[in-house]
Amino acid sequence: MAVPVLVLASPVILGLALLIRLRMGSPVLFRQGRAGRGGRVFELVKFRTMRPAAPGDDGPESDGDRLTPFGRALRSTSLDELPTLLNVVRGDMSLVGPRPLPVRYLPRYSPDHARRHDVRPGITGWAQVNGRNALSWDDQLDMDVWYVEHKSLRLDLRVIRDTVVSVARRQGISAEGHATRPEFPGSGASRAGLVGAEARRSS
Repeated sequence: MAVPVLVLASPVILGLALLIRLRMGSPVLFRQGRAGRGGRVFELVKFRTMRPAAPGDDGPESDGDRLTPFGRALRSTSLDELPTLLNVVRGDMSLVGPRPLPVRYLPRYSPDHARRHDVRPGITGWAQVNGRNALSWDDQLDMDVWYVEHKSLRLDLRVIRDTVVSVARRQGISAEGHATRPEFPGSGASRAGLVGAEARRSS
């Protein structure tokens, strides 16, 4: 499916590449090592949506500072994901599966959450149509494992259908209080923080 979609989308991809080059300069593409099936590292390709991080007195700029207005529009419509179809064609990814996350997160997963790497990662997935970046990390990873346990063509078609609805409604684009989402602290950390917050409120 990725090949005909890539061919049909090629005029849009070329047009967006030109706009990014004119508005933000080069590079046009964002490339980053991500963990795929079995934890194998591959290079993810997307359209660039942020300025390079500039050092400052308090460290590098945040994602919110670096995200450009045009980049924000690309993210809200998921058009920045179009070049990722190349990863699907190359066999690094599937259309549907757990979203590939940075390689530095690999040692932070619990054994159960690490099962998300039993399948190829996807451009969209079960977690993406059930909250996307608005989910806590633990909730997202739980959904990734659920997908691994229930993977089927019927489920994939449902996810693709729901992805169209989610993108049209621009749901879950970012976590509350963040331009994108916070760094993954490790499996169970968000639940521990929630329990701690509840304990503080009750006391």
